[in-house]
Amino acid sequence: MNRAPALSLMYPLMAYDLDHLAAFGAAVRDLPLERLYLGQSVLVDTHQAFAYLAGRGIRVPVGTSVALTALRHPLDAAVQARSLALLTGAEVVAGFGAGDPEFVAALRGAPYESPRTAVSEYLTVVRRLLDGEVVEYEGRYVRVDEGLLHVPHPPVSLGAGVLRPRMAYTAGQVADVAVTLLTPADHLKDHLVPALAQGAASRNRPAPRVTTIVPCAVRRPGRDPRKLAFAAHELHLTGEHYASMLRSAGLDVDVTDPWAGAGALVDGGVFAYGTPEEVADRLTGYGMAGATEIALSCAGVLLTEGAEAALNDVRAIAEAVRDRTVPAR
Repeated sequence: MNRAPALSLMYPLMAYDLDHLAAFGAAVRDLPLERLYLGQSVLVDTHQAFAYLAGRGIRVPVGTSVALTALRHPLDAAVQARSLALLTGAEVVAGFGAGDPEFVAALRGAPYESPRTAVSEYLTVVRRLLDGEVVEYEGRYVRVDEGLLHVPHPPVSLGAGVLRPRMAYTAGQVADVAVTLLTPADHLKDHLVPALAQGAASRNRPAPRVTTIVPCAVRRPGRDPRKLAFAAHELHLTGEHYASMLRSAGLDVDVTDPWAGAGALVDGGVFAYGTPEEVADRLTGYGMAGATEIALSCAGVLLTEGAEAALNDVRAIAEAVRDRTVPAR
């Protein structure tokens, strides 16, 4: 029997209301949850938000899902990830992604011609810096001739955002964790997990762990799952990189009609909606597809009903998952 995936929590907004963020951190501390994830924030910086939680006494394992490579030099990225490991006293998952081409062009003057190369170079250099090397590296997108003073610290696992098999292959070569969002379980099982394994085999290294961020909500009176999915993922559904991935997995998604796309997420089970037990069933499917960690994202409820309602759903789902876990013998 495969080991059940770890259950974690995604704070699905840019950090701004730090009391809300602290409530999510406390949920990770108090519930059977592994880690708190936070994406790129240009309000309160993601790393500073996590440092705030640690200073507030909420020292839980954390992860970035995902920080954008164009915003931070790899040396600074290594410093930030190591700092979080020291501040929390726990393993950090430092996830990175290339980001939207238009955003990259606004920062660099041009988009990455090869996002895969950009991510590969970035993770390669960050890993070598974290391992204590003085790095002399001049690649297509990354240049560094520097090292970091050695400081003992909890481990830092490097992650890569993954949607398609080609990026999964690259992640298999350089990452410790592949991070996915809005990924149907069959797409994960049939395309991404095999590509991760192939990329890892090409470098004679273990295949990365797989963290899948699953949007979800508990069925409650008055809720419309399509409205929740739309509130949470309208932006993703208007992005061609997400839409094409979902279409390749058999969902009818068109960037010009995100409302219909939200319905496709619900009908296709990508937005996990139902009783806590039904949501737990959906999460079990992701574990069978190859996810080693599932991060709950109750963004739709958070945006429409507030933090307390979202955390009520998190508690109910976490309890349902816990109740079905088979005790080790």
